[in-house]
Amino acid sequence: MAEKATGSPASFVDQSVVPGDVVLDLTSMANQTIKLGGGLRQDCDAITAMKAGTLKFSKPNKYWVETSQKRYVPCAGDSVLGIVADSKADNFLVDIKGPTIAFLPVLAFEGGTRRNIPKFEVGTLLYVRVVKANPGMNPELSCIDASGKAAEYGPLKGGYMFECSTGLPRMLLSSPRCPVLEALGKNISFETAIGLNGRVWVNAGSPSTVIVVANAIMNAESLSGVQQRIMVDKLIQNLKLST
Repeated sequence: MAEKATGSPASFVDQSVVPGDVVLDLTSMANQTIKLGGGLRQDCDAITAMKAGTLKFSKPNKYWVETSQKRYVPCAGDSVLGIVADSKADNFLVDIKGPTIAFLPVLAFEGGTRRNIPKFEVGTLLYVRVVKANPGMNPELSCIDASGKAAEYGPLKGGYMFECSTGLPRMLLSSPRCPVLEALGKNISFETAIGLNGRVWVNAGSPSTVIVVANAIMNAESLSGVQQRIMVDKLIQNLKLST
């Protein structure tokens, strides 16, 4: 039986947890509102882990269990890369690597009305936000942020998309900035869209640059910060020699 968590919430952040561990005690967090991400659930006044990983926290109030796995479990608020699988009268059906297909309402776009419904072909790559993810139901997606703006969401054209573990995107989006992205950004121009569902999209001015960036990101997961910078330096040198 899992022991009751004691101490401040911060004392459990960045610690390893396993299913059944009580990671937060709500009785010691009076008048605080928290947001639960993937891998956590509420049992009365206790927040328990549902999967093995590391307890993470982001300001102002979100907790989740970070783990590296191939299977993606949708969670509300996640930004993901989806592939259009079909289109219906009211929704686009989108593959987000989850256990079930997700749906994107045709009006879930900035300024969306029946007169300007977007048209996407099967296979179109979209950067979308998960707005609803309840067990036993198809996840609902949106191409607008919480303020109703398109922001960075929408179709992604050109470039190259590759799949990875779910741990790599969280590493890339970590704060302070991930060393591999920082080192690449100092040397070459490129753009990325990072999906928490284990998909990353890369685009740049030339195919060779896209290959370098994609290879650097894919190889970074198992490397330390210093090793990531050394790897990027070698890739940039090879890129310069080949151009």
